[in-house]
Amino acid sequence: MKLQPLIKTIPILGICCTLCIHIFAHNGSVAFAYPLAGKITVDGNFSDWPANVTKYMIAMHISDTKPKDQADFSGFFQIGYRLDNHSLYIAFTVTDDDFLQDTTESVRWNTQDGLELSIDARHLLSGSGVASFMYSKKLRNINKAFYDPFASTASWDIMEVVMVQEGTTRFYEWRIQLGNELAAGKSVGFDFHVFDKDNDGSFSWSAWGKGYQKYMNPNSLGDVIIMPSGAKLATLSGKLHWDKPSVVKLPGQVRLNGVSNPKLWFDAALDSLGNYSTAIPAGKYAIALPDNYIRNEEDKLFITLKKPVTVITKPGGKTVAPEIIIPIAAAPDLVPEKGVLFDFTPSNTTQIDRFIETYQNYYRIPGVSMALIKDGKLVYYKTYGVRNTITGDKVEEQTLFEAASITKPVFAFAVERLADRGIIDLDKPLYEYLPYKDIEYDERYKLITARHVLTHRTGFPNWRSMNPDNKLDLKFTPGTGYGYSGEGFEYLKLVVEKITGKKVEQVLQEEVIEPIGLYHTWFSKNDSLAGVKSNGHYDNLPTEADMPDAPGMAWSMHTEAKIFTRFMLYLLEQKGLKPETYETVLSKHSEYPRDEHSPKPKNPTYMGMSLEIRETPFGKSFGHGGNNGDFKCKFEVYKDLKMGYAIFTNSNSSDPLLQNLRKF
Repeated sequence: MKLQPLIKTIPILGICCTLCIHIFAHNGSVAFAYPLAGKITVDGNFSDWPANVTKYMIAMHISDTKPKDQADFSGFFQIGYRLDNHSLYIAFTVTDDDFLQDTTESVRWNTQDGLELSIDARHLLSGSGVASFMYSKKLRNINKAFYDPFASTASWDIMEVVMVQEGTTRFYEWRIQLGNELAAGKSVGFDFHVFDKDNDGSFSWSAWGKGYQKYMNPNSLGDVIIMPSGAKLATLSGKLHWDKPSVVKLPGQVRLNGVSNPKLWFDAALDSLGNYSTAIPAGKYAIALPDNYIRNEEDKLFITLKKPVTVITKPGGKTVAPEIIIPIAAAPDLVPEKGVLFDFTPSNTTQIDRFIETYQNYYRIPGVSMALIKDGKLVYYKTYGVRNTITGDKVEEQTLFEAASITKPVFAFAVERLADRGIIDLDKPLYEYLPYKDIEYDERYKLITARHVLTHRTGFPNWRSMNPDNKLDLKFTPGTGYGYSGEGFEYLKLVVEKITGKKVEQVLQEEVIEPIGLYHTWFSKNDSLAGVKSNGHYDNLPTEADMPDAPGMAWSMHTEAKIFTRFMLYLLEQKGLKPETYETVLSKHSEYPRDEHSPKPKNPTYMGMSLEIRETPFGKSFGHGGNNGDFKCKFEVYKDLKMGYAIFTNSNSSDPLLQNLRKF
């Protein structure tokens, strides 16, 4: 039995999202910080450090490009602390035969060598945040979790750092003032990236432990244990295995929780056979799993320990923990043979709620707004979960989600209404309405029409390259191919404002919001939105509830499922546009390009006018997906059946839910 089925790569209207499920654990790397005797001066000279401080290797090369050899890049760090100034000290020794510094005004993290240090000072099991410091000669950036009391107030005032170069070796010395978060017997989250730019143009980054996005994700950090002076370590070893033979890989880590000291916990790495062996402060520990779910290719599995396992370790001693047997059970198959909407009644809403909530639990999706339509009307609507995992604030009816690319069909509807009244000609080159300086160096742009924009045939990339000059380019001659593009919608927005003499939000108000009754929907920052906007989430950790300063017609709409069904039903009833316009909107304009790795869809699927059209056994459907990273959403309407769904989520991990809700 399993959640049916897991799609690894999901193309949603030109956006390819690779599903990646992280186990919610620190990365298994553990270091021990002891008091540093005498005064330590942060000057890049380590002669005032004790000679016996442990060296921890920089041995995790996370980027696709790897060091050629030890001379190309290698290194280690040492760590200690002083209680008199509540500071953690780190000494990095880096060997690098190409040391490049970018001193231009356009310096970025990937244009030079540098070091980014990330710390989760509070290190709470319930969740806390990272402060990350990027250091090079010219660049001093800070990324910090807005929701965490320590990280949100972190600044360079709590930091000292000096780098000294001698030949091909660099010495970085850091002091981080942790205040009350530095205490003997406590653990803190810690890791870093060391960036290596070489003269051949290659760029790579290495770390102490595995895991990505260390600058924002505490689950990708290692653990540092603040050891009391003179305290001896113990050694703890053990083994985990499944309760029955299985080809499923075991979890990568095991969690050790201090029984008498809740501020001491860390994750120890397991080998492929389930063995672990780690140095550990003496004391009593509960052995746990970092997460209750694990995934193995197509299988989603539930794992748990039947009873707690505790051990007592002694200074200098070796302890072997009792073998841990993990029961393994497949998550239930929740997709019925026949979709629930066919025979929908109020009595089967429990089945719907179970489906949503199970996917929420497994994929760590904090909040959901979901609505179902049948027989041309709203039949079920519900909100689930929280708008912020740290505060625990619930998702309510008025909570708004970023609709991401679902903004496009809403804006397209406004443009189509203008075209029906002759205000804009969908086939007239846009430059005749408004020249576009961002692309005027390429004469081919003069071929672009509004119809090209609405059918993703402009030749623009989705978004312009992230190079320093922010240059916009054409990937192909407009009208000759398909290329999903948000840039095209931004150009068309400027054209609409020019020919109407109105701001785009006024146009949307007149052409969409008022005719359809799509109230409680916003496109840019205002006080009403500020009070009801959900936080997005990456790996279950909230992102800041930023609001766009200006409306973006490719991405900035904020709405929720219940009110959005009004738009869906308006299209279903073919209101607001001429019949021939609707025929054009729902006809094929572009085939989706597919490479050898993209499976051919079971049902013909193509681009209409800003809508994805599918020819299913139940007739045509139309819809669109949205992906702003920390918000993902989807809607679909089955034209002949007069039923469909809308779902908005506040998480980067919700692709499986969005994909399988269609089947459900």
